[in-house]
Amino acid sequence: MLWVVVPYVAIAIFVAGHVWRYRYDKFGWTTRSSQLYENRLLRLGSPLFHFGILLVALGHVGGLLIPESWTEAAGIGETAYHVMAVVLGVFAGVCTLGGAAILVYRRRTVGPVFSATTRNDKIMYVLLVGTIVLGLGTTVLGNLTGEPHNYRETVSPWFRSIFYFRPQPELMTDVPLGFQLHALSAWVLFAFWPFSRLVHVFSMPLGYLTRPYIVYRSRDTRLGSRPPRRGWERVR
Repeated sequence: MLWVVVPYVAIAIFVAGHVWRYRYDKFGWTTRSSQLYENRLLRLGSPLFHFGILLVALGHVGGLLIPESWTEAAGIGETAYHVMAVVLGVFAGVCTLGGAAILVYRRRTVGPVFSATTRNDKIMYVLLVGTIVLGLGTTVLGNLTGEPHNYRETVSPWFRSIFYFRPQPELMTDVPLGFQLHALSAWVLFAFWPFSRLVHVFSMPLGYLTRPYIVYRSRDTRLGSRPPRRGWERVR
């Protein structure tokens, strides 16, 4: 149930939910930015959070999707990989958690921002911060105790087996509780993702690079004597 059904249900909701949201709620596909209400804390917390979460995502891609045999074939030993993963993982986790703490503090203490915060936003923050804390906690506590769990022999093969459609739930039976909770909280977050402001991750404003600027008043004396170029039609 936990290591086969839950992942597939979360993936199905994640995919179908985004399709539904894009089709029926395009105008709601936004971050609902609150920058107009407060900018000082946002300028500090938002870059810190987004920089950290990007490193976290890249670290998970390397740790979950790239098999251990591949890194060994590339000449990266287990000790070197572990040191690099711990250092970068802790750094990325601290940045992400610190940025999230600033953003949550901002939402709670700035009146207009707090008024614009919905119940959906609160659930999203709980799931997101909870997943980050569990992931960072497993990394830090495992290394403080001197017995870090080699997730590349258990969690990573199990995660890949989900997408191979040959799930191996037995790989998760002896995994430490922290890793199990982190994995389950991540699946819950993915299932909730399409119905939150997190959908903006899949929005890239590439159109801004090619769209013409808006001319409110032209000084061209020949205006109207020649047909306008495509995309430059006058707005009446």
